[in-house]
Amino acid sequence: MDFKLHNTDTRTGARTGEITTDHGKIKTPIFMPVGTLGSVKGIHQRELKEDINAEIILGNTYHLYLRPGLDVLEQAGGLHKFNGWDRPMLTDSGGFQVFSLAANRKLTEEGAIFRSHIDGSKHMFTPENVMDTQRIIGADIIMAFDECPSGTASYEYAKNSLGLTQRWLDRCVARFDSTKAKYDYSQTLFPIVQGCVYKDLRIKAAEHAASLNREGYAIGGLAVGEPAEDMYEMIEVVNEILPEDKPRYLMGVGTPINILEAISRGVDMFDCVMPTRNGRNGMIFTSEGTMNMRNQKWVNDFSPLDSNGTSYVDSFYSKAYVRHLIRANELLGGQICSIHNLAFYLWLVREAREKIEDGTFYEWKNIMVEKLGRRL
Repeated sequence: MDFKLHNTDTRTGARTGEITTDHGKIKTPIFMPVGTLGSVKGIHQRELKEDINAEIILGNTYHLYLRPGLDVLEQAGGLHKFNGWDRPMLTDSGGFQVFSLAANRKLTEEGAIFRSHIDGSKHMFTPENVMDTQRIIGADIIMAFDECPSGTASYEYAKNSLGLTQRWLDRCVARFDSTKAKYDYSQTLFPIVQGCVYKDLRIKAAEHAASLNREGYAIGGLAVGEPAEDMYEMIEVVNEILPEDKPRYLMGVGTPINILEAISRGVDMFDCVMPTRNGRNGMIFTSEGTMNMRNQKWVNDFSPLDSNGTSYVDSFYSKAYVRHLIRANELLGGQICSIHNLAFYLWLVREAREKIEDGTFYEWKNIMVEKLGRRL
């Protein structure tokens, strides 16, 4: 993987760049739709490529390990061939899912013992077998195995958790560097910077990660219960340390406002389930604010779903029709809203890139943050 930094905004930390992988190029800042089980929920790959124009999508190691399983993925030739996605792909390590299974898992120095949410069967993730698993899945960019503490964790817990994450990271790097990609393209390992909302821990984590001299870095453990201002402060602390010439990926974040604020602090890559999860529940994000398509106010509104939108669904369907579908629990309603939201998120980061390049990002971002906070 290669990263070239193109432009840096003079009034903020916002920057543009380009990541090159064996499956194609990614212009940054970029939003990555989440395809947990090898599919972005309700969205065909054709829509992702031709309408939404996603440049990279995610897969989830924990879920893919359980279903369809590594044997199927290896026989298929990796996830790209299994799901037909021929652009870049990233997999998380499963650390967040293990964190979310707190009642069904046990952490040890060796790894995480957990029970499947599907059938209760017992499994263990270690730094080594998570690297092997992600080799089999075959994503272009893979994540180190970590523990993700709650945003409200105590200092003592966060400190011990970070120590474990750092020891696991060293083992991930050793395993990754001693193995080869299984398919005919290269893979890249990103360390994950943890440390909760404690500045000294984040500094320690970022310095350790940077010392490993990898091709990119992830910031984890944010947007997990802490106030937004704490999240922004931790991003600033970490990005002061992480190398300027490497991409920075903020994991699992977030709202459109979160994304713009993080871009302004030097983040290059984002993912979040919000566009599709909220879309399935009838909430859509627009450049003028957020719309709840269940609301009575749309019942007789036959205007386009979003006259400023970039997807075909925005002009093809009316607000009244989409409201009807959502209220009737028709699958098409959630699909339309999900397509719209993903297209909007990709539009947002493209606009950010343009504004950074023409020198107007600071003013544009402040205007957009005010608009994005509105309820329409």
